[in-house]
Amino acid sequence: MTTAAPDPCRWLLALHSSSDLLGVGLQPLGQAEAPVLAVFPGGRDLSAGLFGALEQVLPAAAWPSLGRLAVAIGPGGFTGTRLTVTLARTLAQQLGIPLDGVGSFQLMAQRLLAGDQSPGCGRVALVQELPRHGWVAGLYGLDALAPGGVAEVKVPRLYRSEADLEEAMGPAPRHPAMALVPQDVEQLLRYSQAAALAQRPGPWQSVLPLYPTSPVEVGHP
Repeated sequence: MTTAAPDPCRWLLALHSSSDLLGVGLQPLGQAEAPVLAVFPGGRDLSAGLFGALEQVLPAAAWPSLGRLAVAIGPGGFTGTRLTVTLARTLAQQLGIPLDGVGSFQLMAQRLLAGDQSPGCGRVALVQELPRHGWVAGLYGLDALAPGGVAEVKVPRLYRSEADLEEAMGPAPRHPAMALVPQDVEQLLRYSQAAALAQRPGPWQSVLPLYPTSPVEVGHP
């Protein structure tokens, strides 16, 4: 069975709220036009402003013209990530369109490996220190067959000791896991455009927030 190519008259919408900001990106699906990028306050106040921010980029009346969605699934803030993932899943289900869920660390890795900051060895470890708890880290490598050109070698998880972190990440250069909005939104759009070009299905059911740590546990000293 052959899947239809992306419809150039449809839109690709990307949402990223894994940091303390909300990033929204909009681009014609299947085209290389420069995207519309917007940044809004995020974090715990996102529940009150998410729909308003989205409508500033694409009014609700135009949402049926969406052809594909992309959302950053974390690691990131519990509230912000959960809200945008839930919204993206709901829109994808109701509109019957594909949804790409991409890790926020993977978007950083795409930026580092493909851009001027490339470590030069083809792999990079993204590390976020959590005081008194350990480190959340993921490992990424260049892969021409993966959407966005970068594969997730090891999914981000919590490492309790420096020794465990060293063993898992190996010799790959370490970089702080720092989101850059809207640059990472551009990476999210690039990933989803590549997935659409490769005619990947993008089922919304499999897109879930990534929580390497328990919100209850991390919230206590």
